[in-house]
Amino acid sequence: MQNTARKVDAVVQTSPRGKEHLERKLKTRHLTMIAIGGTIGTGLFLASGATIHDAGPGGALAAYMIAGIMVYFLMTSLAEMAALIPISGSFSTYSARFVDPALGFAVGWNYWYNNAIILALELSASALIMKYWFPNTPGIVWSASFLAIIFALNILSVKGYGEAEFWFSLIKVVTIIVFIAIGLLMIFGIMSGHTGGFENFTKGEAPFKGGLFAIFSVFMVVGFAFQGTEMVGVAAGESENPERDMPRSIKQIFWRILLFYVLAIFVIGALISYKDPNLLGGDLENIAVSPFTLVFKHAGFAFAAAAMNAVILTSVLSAGNSSLYVGSRVLWTLAEEGKAPKFLKKVNKGGVPVNAIYLTTLVGMLCFLTSLFGDGTVYNWLLNAAGLAGYLSWLAISITHYRFRKAYKAQGRDMKDLPYVAKWFPLGPILATALCLVAMLGTNYGAFIGDKIDWYGIAVSYIGLPLFILGYLSYKITKKSKMVPLQECDFSRE
Repeated sequence: MQNTARKVDAVVQTSPRGKEHLERKLKTRHLTMIAIGGTIGTGLFLASGATIHDAGPGGALAAYMIAGIMVYFLMTSLAEMAALIPISGSFSTYSARFVDPALGFAVGWNYWYNNAIILALELSASALIMKYWFPNTPGIVWSASFLAIIFALNILSVKGYGEAEFWFSLIKVVTIIVFIAIGLLMIFGIMSGHTGGFENFTKGEAPFKGGLFAIFSVFMVVGFAFQGTEMVGVAAGESENPERDMPRSIKQIFWRILLFYVLAIFVIGALISYKDPNLLGGDLENIAVSPFTLVFKHAGFAFAAAAMNAVILTSVLSAGNSSLYVGSRVLWTLAEEGKAPKFLKKVNKGGVPVNAIYLTTLVGMLCFLTSLFGDGTVYNWLLNAAGLAGYLSWLAISITHYRFRKAYKAQGRDMKDLPYVAKWFPLGPILATALCLVAMLGTNYGAFIGDKIDWYGIAVSYIGLPLFILGYLSYKITKKSKMVPLQECDFSRE
């Protein structure tokens, strides 16, 4: 087995067959921040207020904890596979090796589409955020400017991307830590701005407004907020030491993200009543009433809105930066495996898949539709388009890991040789699969209830599902692929 612990000296690695590879330049701190940067964003800074409003502070906490359990098992499953077989493109390759090449094809293109759409989504969001300071400047100016910055960070080198993501994410982490610290000081009466105590957890219907059904209703939103943690698995192929870095990063990422989310929700629930109408008003066009801004204002920070606007802007750029990186690597891997056009395999002297970046950037230019249809309209279109794709990727991870472990044992391999062993197998992937299906199928359950079925809502929310099935069936029929027998599953690193 290749020793990946040593630092790779060549910028572009070449196999004996002359095949180019991506370089291994990402350190543990980069991997950790890539996942944090891809996960913590507007789902926490803005949408968290709505979950408390709809399910109460206790219901929101329960939903975040359930989603956290699902994500934990998904990430440990991914860590076990990625530590043994670190490949850029990650779980699309694993799905092809351990389940069915048709599934790998569908998962890879679905995940690329998801990240390309998220890139456009975040660029549209950046235009909305900049209106706070420059209300009269056309949104397309900001979208184009930030796209150019993100493109430059990705095209230069993987290390440049990793460094940018490290600092983008650090801003968010510091903001959340400061927010939690100030919030706790206010709750315990040490800092002015709140009467102190936990009255908001017992007033009215609190802590569980609406009961179990309300927790279920916000679980889908909460699950979407966690999406992005899987990005670290895609980055495994460019990690200096994946056997060491992947398990360490994923374990750190899970607990940090869970603590950030749970403690932040706890602080918001204690300081702001679930009845406060402002909790429903926090969005990209009204950051002044986001839960974070409101708490900072109560603490006496007059500049809270402007500061949070800047933080959310860096959060959006971080997510866009990660989406271009991940999307291009998945596309490059698909081309390497013959599941995408060959020209996408091109790697420059810096070890960067340039053509894959170009194509992903072109899809990101969907954000320029804001000049035709309005900033908020395009943002909502893209948000709906990206919603289901992330859950499909998670579902593939849990199913693939189940087959991975079965194949590993069927081939008589020693569990001691695994760099990292996921705990609670097979309960973990089975539970993650069940929760994933619940979240995925219930993404817009509201469209099915009521006096009239909302066919438009169903179409925009679930469009990714028929596209995924179409991709799977088209590959299976044209290539006549079959499920890979356990004895024939490929555990090679290259």
